[in-house]
Amino acid sequence: MTLIIAYMGKNGCVMASDKKRIAFMGNSEKLEDKLFSGEIKSDEELFSIAKKENVNINITDDGVKIYRIDEALKGEIINKGAFTTKRRRIYGVSNGYQIIELEGSNITSHSSGKRGIIIFANKFAKNKANELISKKFKPSLRLKEIGEMFKEIIEEISKLTPTVGKTSDVLISKKIYALGDAQDYLDKIIEDDVRELKAYRMKLQEELIRKSKEIELASKIITKGFIGEIVSVNGKNVEVKLNDQTRAFNTNWELIAAPGEIVKMVSTSDNAQVGDEIVVENEDLCLLKDKSSFKSNIILCSL
Repeated sequence: MTLIIAYMGKNGCVMASDKKRIAFMGNSEKLEDKLFSGEIKSDEELFSIAKKENVNINITDDGVKIYRIDEALKGEIINKGAFTTKRRRIYGVSNGYQIIELEGSNITSHSSGKRGIIIFANKFAKNKANELISKKFKPSLRLKEIGEMFKEIIEEISKLTPTVGKTSDVLISKKIYALGDAQDYLDKIIEDDVRELKAYRMKLQEELIRKSKEIELASKIITKGFIGEIVSVNGKNVEVKLNDQTRAFNTNWELIAAPGEIVKMVSTSDNAQVGDEIVVENEDLCLLKDKSSFKSNIILCSL
């Protein structure tokens, strides 16, 4: 659901994109075929057909699809699948551009060129964009005028298909590179950008693993039963030896005591004695013998 138009000329680079994003929830293959062919003409028609196809749709008009990286411009379309994310990117400066495709953070396709106009879009929107550009573009246009023309084209196409939004972003780079220098510069930009993507995906994966671990541990929080016995008393400060089925974690879900190891707690009474059993009742820590409670900043989980 994207229209990105990129111009790379001898005096600079211009990129424009719409801001619309459409998310489908359900079996949307038939709906997308109708959408990309230009058969569906409006959001209202899209919602109507989606309802008949039992497909839920979420539409936003605030997506960012073009970026500035130093003196280069980048346009990107993203397709998120159930198991992987595919990206198609164009990087441009004056006198040069490169197009890459990625699966995850691995480059699967790479091409380059010098000057021209490149369009990222579905077949219907791309054909319309080409028609309008052939009518409106003149070699004498300045970079700012090219940007204004691209905005007009995006708005016109948005009236023909709901795959394109009427609001748009435009970026301009006026830095002039020699033909050979342009590709060398883009090589460096892409290398750094893909490395950053790999680092981001690794961080995201680590975060997902951490969240999964937290969910798993949260399901094992002890809400009832025996957890250990007191092995040391110093006023209201006590040490408790965990039983062989109980672990203790801090609030960051880091293990601080394994089964059979010692944790510290604070009694709210003066009745605690060595050998007393500690239990959880109604999700509260307490002495088994008199139900007096304990304070602790640990999380107790079963194996």
